[in-house]
Amino acid sequence: MTTFEFLSYLRTLNVKVWAEGAKLRYRAPERALSPSLQAELAQRKPEILRVLNEMEMSAQPARLPLRPAPPGSDLPLSFSQQRLWFLDQMEPDNALYNESEAVRLLGPLDVPALERTLGEIVRRHEVLRANFPAVDGYPRQIIAPAYFLDLPITDLSELPEGQREDEIRRLIKAEAQRPFDLWKDRLIRVRLLRSGADEHLLIITMHHIVTDRWSIGVLVHEVGLLYQSFVSGNSSPLPELPIQYADYAYWQRQWLSGEALESQLGYWKRQLAGPLPVLEAPTDRRRAPFRTFRGARRSVILAPALCRELENLSRERGVTLFMVLLAAFQTLLHRYTGQTDIIVGSPVANRTPVDVEVLIGCFVNTLVLRTDLSGAPSFLELLTRVRDVAVGAYAHQDLPFEKLVEELQPERDLSRTPLFQVMAVLQNAPLSIPKLNGLELQPIEIDPQTAKFDLTLYLTETAKGLRADVEYNTDLFNEDTITRALGHYRRLLEEVVVNPERRLFDIPLLTAGERAQLLAAWNETGRDYPQDCCLSQLVETQVERAPDAVAVVFEQECITYRELNRRSNQLAHRLCKSGVKPDARVALCVARGLGMVVGALAIVKAGGAYVPLDPEYPIERLTYMLADSAPMAALTHAQVGAEARSALVAAGAPVIDLEADSGSWESESDDNPNRASMGLTSEHLAHVLYTSGSTGKPKGVMVRRQGVVNLLRSMLDFTNITSADCALALTT
Repeated sequence: MTTFEFLSYLRTLNVKVWAEGAKLRYRAPERALSPSLQAELAQRKPEILRVLNEMEMSAQPARLPLRPAPPGSDLPLSFSQQRLWFLDQMEPDNALYNESEAVRLLGPLDVPALERTLGEIVRRHEVLRANFPAVDGYPRQIIAPAYFLDLPITDLSELPEGQREDEIRRLIKAEAQRPFDLWKDRLIRVRLLRSGADEHLLIITMHHIVTDRWSIGVLVHEVGLLYQSFVSGNSSPLPELPIQYADYAYWQRQWLSGEALESQLGYWKRQLAGPLPVLEAPTDRRRAPFRTFRGARRSVILAPALCRELENLSRERGVTLFMVLLAAFQTLLHRYTGQTDIIVGSPVANRTPVDVEVLIGCFVNTLVLRTDLSGAPSFLELLTRVRDVAVGAYAHQDLPFEKLVEELQPERDLSRTPLFQVMAVLQNAPLSIPKLNGLELQPIEIDPQTAKFDLTLYLTETAKGLRADVEYNTDLFNEDTITRALGHYRRLLEEVVVNPERRLFDIPLLTAGERAQLLAAWNETGRDYPQDCCLSQLVETQVERAPDAVAVVFEQECITYRELNRRSNQLAHRLCKSGVKPDARVALCVARGLGMVVGALAIVKAGGAYVPLDPEYPIERLTYMLADSAPMAALTHAQVGAEARSALVAAGAPVIDLEADSGSWESESDDNPNRASMGLTSEHLAHVLYTSGSTGKPKGVMVRRQGVVNLLRSMLDFTNITSADCALALTT
């Protein structure tokens, strides 16, 4: 791993490294740096200092120093805040961007100290007292004076345990889904639930416009320090903040313009040049014309052994763990869609100025990671491409995503998010839970049941291993689809650590259960059915069972099984006398009606195979089918046009009119023809069906009686049709 790549790797861990003359400084979240990484940081110190100084002296425009905004200045929104503000105007009364946290407090709780703690945090961080009305048509930050933060308490201790837990879940969900009014509401809400004498649950809900994931860590850290101090009767141990979030927003607007903006923007315009791909993931339901935000989550744990192998692979190849996980995710999307130009969004903390690391606010930025998967690369080749894309994006992360969208002006589609539809998030800096005297804190996960994108993959380091959560839009995907995708993702990771040189399309995705299902379970199609049964026997059995039941309905006409059998038997005997034998083809050129069913059944009873000819077919197709099938007889009637009748006559076979010639067989026996005397078996043909001819000339497919019986029996098995059901004749 090069020094620049090592610095980029540290950046993904939210580790900040900078030079002060000949001294190397770094700041990292708790437990973000392992002992081995600290040792490597010390070993690389001379080279890191050289790289940092070169970067400082490079062509990158110098940053403006971050100072408080001039007194009396109009306070603009940051770029991130502005996008959230406009989204709120488009979708008012929407809780999509609520950030809600819940923690169970076990032990004696000093409620006044907790209330004072939360009030002090609101006093310290002005952004928590901000509102965002429009002033002269533009959104502005209006900072309210410090106020007493009310901590409402709901006592649930008298409820039975089961009912109490249900009520806790209901209240957590209600808080998470209660929207904010950005113009006038306090954008932080707190609520305390008492479930026992020494058991409470604290819910904190903020709008994303005033917070982000890093900010939650800042808040939790300050809660720990302030509560401990206030419980002991002391004052706040925290120094005053020299910079507030509004100062940062003012600075960002001043700095990110002119040369600095063009330098950042130039990279992204090159990276996102040309038509931008839209990910066409296979969904379970058709996409609505407008975006919907209903969501759910499914998760899977990646075993610690697999995590160690993934970390080893990343170190061997000079990439970060996130790059390996991202490459695998893009491989999965590639396999599902066949697309080779794939964009995935990914958030970064975006707290480049050191002074803002201790602030609560919405600093997070979104990077657009566009990767080329063309040319059938191996996973290692893809990993190199992902590394180059990610390192370039990290080096140009100062350009706000909102500004990028504004500058690129991508084609808008109200059913999708701009630039990308899926996101990948590595949460490798877990919240550090403070230790409070006499109190045990247990964080509670909250499912907001929303989805900002089609799919978001969250990767979180836990004590049990790396956890992969997929947040998905429930209007697009079913739960079992996402569960299956998570299984494929885990399987893919298990394969690439063993053989990363495999080409992407050669990497197995199916789990053992899916492979067994595909190769064995779905191929267990054997069923017992009468092997020697002829098609006509099924009808004759039904005639004996229910002779007076209605067999066929056409418009205002209907016919019973008894009458259908009688007419078709008489016509069948007539056909036998005309020379129809087993496997002989008989053309059936009739319009829809009862005569069509009588004619087809009569041909089958006589041992022949009917060849259906639609009278509406072009004459060229009819002529070809007659010549190809060489029928020894043809059935028709007066509704068939002259051109089609001429084609039947020209074929040279006797033509029988089902209406005009009916007198020639109405005197025939109405007994069932004797199959044994005809030598008729289930191996003989039932009919000949012609293909469309779209790939050349139409082809006549010869179908045996046994095959038709098999089809009908399988339809009964799969559809559970009974004598009370009717079915439309929808076939040609």
